[in-house]
Amino acid sequence: MKKYIFLLLGVLAVISCSENKKVEQKAPIRVETLVVSPGMIDNAQTYVGIVEEREATAVSFTSMGVVKRILVKEGQLVRRGQLLAEIDPTTSSNSVEVAHASVNQAKDMVKQAEAAYNQAKDAYDRMKLLHDNGSLPEVKWIEAETRLAQATSALNTARSGVASATATEKIARKGLADTRLYAPVSGVIGKKQLVAGETALPSQAVVNILDISTVKVKVAVPEAEIGGINANTSTTIKVDAIGRSYRGGRIEKGVEADALTHTYDIRINVVNRDFKLLPGMVANVSFNSNGAQGIGRKSIPVTSVQKKSDGTLFVWTVDKNNAAHRTRVKIGETHGNYVTVVDGLSEDQRIVTEGYQKLSEGTKVVY
Repeated sequence: MKKYIFLLLGVLAVISCSENKKVEQKAPIRVETLVVSPGMIDNAQTYVGIVEEREATAVSFTSMGVVKRILVKEGQLVRRGQLLAEIDPTTSSNSVEVAHASVNQAKDMVKQAEAAYNQAKDAYDRMKLLHDNGSLPEVKWIEAETRLAQATSALNTARSGVASATATEKIARKGLADTRLYAPVSGVIGKKQLVAGETALPSQAVVNILDISTVKVKVAVPEAEIGGINANTSTTIKVDAIGRSYRGGRIEKGVEADALTHTYDIRINVVNRDFKLLPGMVANVSFNSNGAQGIGRKSIPVTSVQKKSDGTLFVWTVDKNNAAHRTRVKIGETHGNYVTVVDGLSEDQRIVTEGYQKLSEGTKVVY
């Protein structure tokens, strides 16, 4: 009987030890992973940019006057030569009428002066024949010369008067024409600075015309990354406001950094054929890989790279049995939130990107 009791106790002890071992086994740790593949990231950092006009033209009247009407609205597309606004033409119209009357008066004076000149010239010609024959007293000849000289001077003065009056009329007519403001370039009306009833001063902007046939997307780039961008770096620009994506053109790099943020402004030229891109729109800008990473290089998130106490770098990789292992790597250039791995990883290898803080060598994971 005692033999059976000892046997039973032994079985119970074995079962108890087995259950304790099961309890001691840890549950797999949940992590986020990705599978490494060459060129899976094209300089993946995305920047926020602002669309700017290619050029802004402030359009103004050349003379002072009360704005009679403005014929355009903000955001309206206008063409070169299109009428934009008018100021009250009353004063200019009156000036034209007065100047035109002066021209007619001056022309009448020229006709009178020409008649007097012709009369004096005819008398002079007749007197000259007599004077040449010696049959004309000298005093008469002097009188004829004097009358002709006076008539000539009066005619020249009258003609100068016509020229002066004509110039005045031309200026007056230009002043009248300047009461109408035309678009010097094609573009979009950015902002109206005046409204009807206000007084426009010379050179005071009435409207701004924005040239958006080509726009510029302004992006602030950290100083650590500006060196990797050149004039021909490929970019993709996405504008959610209109649901469109564009291929960026030539890049203009600023040379002065912001003192607070240590960023440099760059401007990416974008052809805007349909005029859908408008100044002020927000754009997401991605800098695309131009092949500089080379064959066999991979890009992985910077945060997935860890450093050991001896200074070597590693990432957590997951094997086919879902066990985590430290894998030593050698990294290259950083592009935004991603870093190029030069050596240590193979294609299709799975690495841990989140949740690696709880891992140790051989830890089982789920993803």
